[in-house]
Amino acid sequence: MTDKVFDAAAHGRAMREAGFWQDKTIDDFLAAAVRNTPDKPALVGYRADRAEPVRISYAEFGDRVSRAAGALRGLGIGVGDVVAVQLPNWWEFVVVSLACGRIGAVANPLMPIFRERELEFMLGFAEAKVLVVPSQFRGFDYAAMAAALQKKLPALAHVVVVDGGGDNDFERVLQQGDARVEPAARLADSALQPDDLAVLMFTSGTTGSPKGVMHTSNTLVACTRALADRFGLTVDDVLLACSPLGHMTGYAAMMMQGVYLGSTVVLQDIWEGRRGVTLMAAEGVTYTAASSPFLADICDAVAQGAPRPERLRNFLCGGAQIPPVLIERADKELGLKVCSLWGMTEALAGALTEPSRAADKSSKTDGRAVDGVGLRIVDFDGRPLPNGETGRLMVRGAQMSMGYYKHPEIPTYDAEGWFDTGDLAYMDDEGYIRINGRTKDVLIRGGENVPVVEIEALLYKHPAIAAAAIVGYPDERLGERACAFVALRPGEDIDLAAVQAWMSKCKVAKQYWPERIEVLEQMPRTPSGKIQKFVLKERVGRG
Repeated sequence: MTDKVFDAAAHGRAMREAGFWQDKTIDDFLAAAVRNTPDKPALVGYRADRAEPVRISYAEFGDRVSRAAGALRGLGIGVGDVVAVQLPNWWEFVVVSLACGRIGAVANPLMPIFRERELEFMLGFAEAKVLVVPSQFRGFDYAAMAAALQKKLPALAHVVVVDGGGDNDFERVLQQGDARVEPAARLADSALQPDDLAVLMFTSGTTGSPKGVMHTSNTLVACTRALADRFGLTVDDVLLACSPLGHMTGYAAMMMQGVYLGSTVVLQDIWEGRRGVTLMAAEGVTYTAASSPFLADICDAVAQGAPRPERLRNFLCGGAQIPPVLIERADKELGLKVCSLWGMTEALAGALTEPSRAADKSSKTDGRAVDGVGLRIVDFDGRPLPNGETGRLMVRGAQMSMGYYKHPEIPTYDAEGWFDTGDLAYMDDEGYIRINGRTKDVLIRGGENVPVVEIEALLYKHPAIAAAAIVGYPDERLGERACAFVALRPGEDIDLAAVQAWMSKCKVAKQYWPERIEVLEQMPRTPSGKIQKFVLKERVGRG
């Protein structure tokens, strides 16, 4: 045992000395872009309900942020106050996020998919003072929901509605007043500082109640810099933000990335493959980040006659393992390098495959550590494991969060700054990692570890199965047995005998075969699409 604890101050000094922390906020990069390229397009906002996009230059972007910052301050919002933003990928989301930093407030991005149950917990826990929502989006009345929530949440002083038309309309409240707050460098007393809490983002809740992850400007800028360096991104790139800005992929890897570079960010609020490809071609998009279904949609759209996005060269793909055939197809049909990524809300972008190795590494690995990040694989006693052996994935470095909001008691870092990701992985001889399970997913049947991820991957290949998840259920003799939860493709059917016949055909050891099957219409998922295995474990435990 040791009494040593993580020294956050020493960690910060090390990150600065190594150059990974620049002690700048995103607002500093916005101010630089406004000075250097005022007429350049900063944001191009496409909305599914409007024929033409909104085009905002860097000069106008800076002006809108100044106005929003002044208006928020006029509402009584100051240093450390939480401003929640539940908007689609609209330009108003970006302006509010930057305005928060201008006055030292904390941006709290929220996914549009959240409803009263999730929002009451998140807004109440964060004690948000402002909530910004759309009036309507995809047929849902957000304004009515927000009004109902405001009655339940004493701290929620203001609801601002985009396209609201009333007294709380976004333009009226945040854009039309005379108050302005100019760039942060001139207001150091009240502006966001590089080590202050800048963004509060809730985890997706795969294992229980979501936790509020805290990030600073230094950690966010470290992420954008590492991604830009690995991809070779520059001020001349055009980025498509099609992943939700309420998720770190959209927020950090796209929105903040664009401001960091001083490049153009194209916003698409509702993903639809053909429309996405069409606007990529029209706007000269060079780079985007999303999960593999987006990539498949892009390939399909072009194959079906949509204009080919000629300038698109790099695709950051995270969230799940990428089918090798999809990587090959994107390269062959589009000349597109698909780069696998491992990341998490707490650690941002930890590992990434560089474009030059995409063809041979993205289908087999989840990337190698980016600059400023350390990765290692250890056993359950914390001892380092040799390459090729599966163990707990640990991460540390420049992109790590400050911890969990209002939960200082939750363990985060050991004395050396390592964070247990909860993932199981192995590392190859070149330093590339492969995620192959979760520590909470470990299933031990009769003393034998069942390779859960491998079995799930085989189930996904069955022609009847659209989604699959393996969880353990108690057994007196063996300790645990495997239950396969599956969702089926339209018109298909399956039973346990068919699943076990598939396992036999795939030449899987019989000890690994599922011994129970549950067919669901839909898998329980987080807003970002991850299967909530804790829900399945509760269900199988009741059965």
